[in-house]
Amino acid sequence: MDIKQTILNTVNEWLTPTFDNATQKKIKEMLTSAPNELEDCFYKNLEFGTGGMRGIMGIGTNRINQYTLGKNTQGIANYMHSVFPGKELKVVIAYDCRHNSNTLAKVVADVFSANGIKVYLFSDLRPTPELSFALKHLGCQAGIVLTASHNPPEYNGYKVYWEDGGQLVPPQDNEIIQVIENLKYDEINFVANENLIEYIDKEVDDAFINSTIENASFDTPAEAKDQLKIVFTSLHGTSITSVPETLSRAGYKNVSIVEEQRVPNGDFPTVKSPNPEEPEALTIALALAEKVNADIVIGTDPDCDRLGVAVRNNDGKMVLLNGNQTMILMTAFLLEQWKKAGKINGKQFVGSTIVSTPMMMELASNYGVECKVGLTGFKWIAKMIKDFPELDFIGGGEESFGFMVGDAVRDKDAVAATLLVCEIAAQAKIKGTSVYQSLLELYVEHGFYKEHLISLTKKGIDGLAEINQMMVNLRENPLKEINGERVIMVEDYKTSVAKNLLTGEEEKMEIPKSDVLIYYTADGSKIAARPSGTEPKIKFYVSVNAELESVADFSETEKYLDEKIKNIILGMKLN
Repeated sequence: MDIKQTILNTVNEWLTPTFDNATQKKIKEMLTSAPNELEDCFYKNLEFGTGGMRGIMGIGTNRINQYTLGKNTQGIANYMHSVFPGKELKVVIAYDCRHNSNTLAKVVADVFSANGIKVYLFSDLRPTPELSFALKHLGCQAGIVLTASHNPPEYNGYKVYWEDGGQLVPPQDNEIIQVIENLKYDEINFVANENLIEYIDKEVDDAFINSTIENASFDTPAEAKDQLKIVFTSLHGTSITSVPETLSRAGYKNVSIVEEQRVPNGDFPTVKSPNPEEPEALTIALALAEKVNADIVIGTDPDCDRLGVAVRNNDGKMVLLNGNQTMILMTAFLLEQWKKAGKINGKQFVGSTIVSTPMMMELASNYGVECKVGLTGFKWIAKMIKDFPELDFIGGGEESFGFMVGDAVRDKDAVAATLLVCEIAAQAKIKGTSVYQSLLELYVEHGFYKEHLISLTKKGIDGLAEINQMMVNLRENPLKEINGERVIMVEDYKTSVAKNLLTGEEEKMEIPKSDVLIYYTADGSKIAARPSGTEPKIKFYVSVNAELESVADFSETEKYLDEKIKNIILGMKLN
């Protein structure tokens, strides 16, 4: 047995009566049969990342289980009592289709109720955006959703939302983490007060769907809705509970649902990954689109906060849009609707992130609207809404296939985004054009920006060390040239310093610290490096751009940009 003493001390703590017999038995078995696996279960505590806490389910401090989530919940309960003295405390809890999500949600509800906090618990699985909506709708101080988004089946997770409906941000996140870290496992109160747990469903569902239609539909004629042929897949996830009904109530009747993926299933049996960022995830939906001659394909991830979209190009072939493209299309459409309604007066903004397409800033500027840019994760866009109440929030997104329409939901919302993209497609089709043509025309007007994501998976203790070393190397040996182009600016979000390499000038960046490096080259290219906050990955985001004189020049210009991206990847040895 070769387990470090510090890890062994933690393991021994989990062999005390605080933990149930099944947990103790499993640990004892692993001590002899799988010491390396046991080490991975205990070598660190699961941490809150950009999207809350995610991890593999199992025993140990580095796993999702009733004790790690119970400790989180006890810490949040203690914190709520300290910051909301004298108030009736209320939380709402939702969960997705993953294995153990329902039982873990009940554990979380039990702990909150044991601490005298009123709990609204969804009676069945629901989309993450509905949790954000329900929190404000029910007047709660906090909300929890049990989900691991698009991670593999062995994962689960725990997202925490605060009273504004957005995920935890500073200072609450660090204050809560401190409370949790100071807790001992034997301080968790698991004994539920069932009188404080109320199950919710249809009434909140109806309010959520009505709000979605109010925020994401824009006077599309009934004839246009009838003409649009939609294929939708929930990829075995929670969106089946709300997206079809939302589209139906909004007037879209011509919807073909992928039956093989309709039933929620935490094994996600028909896909390698239930991630709409991955083209393979939409294979069955694309086949159905050809069969029914659909105009648009939409797929959502398991907790229904991201969406993948495919549309027909100018040759009639189905093509997948990336997250930056859907974000540009939706933002441009919203800006145009606000302009038509005479609602733009300089007191509006759209939101984006530091690793998303710079084209968002070009769009916003063209409409006389501010584009606020924050760290990766929609909690930062939600914080923008909270921090600037004097400004109207139009919409916002990030490259990872998420979008937020208005502020009724303070997180990425694939229910509203699905309806919005159908509005765009329906209005385009009845005018004799298309979503794809609209995108090309935006490139002509604002510049052709093309992005590419490189995601390198590095699992376990060694993988984490490798990721950390890659970031150290990039900082200690900064790139001076990329693809033959001089690096003119480096932004280091860990030190909050932006350095102009031409003048040597340094500028302090007013944005929370994060382990992100961004390089800008003389030809306008942008390359960002960032370890994932929710997966064992390091990600490199490449953005290049060029003028597009006309739609007819699109293919030739795209080849030029593709070659530029390829050379950047080769030059940085990211392939």
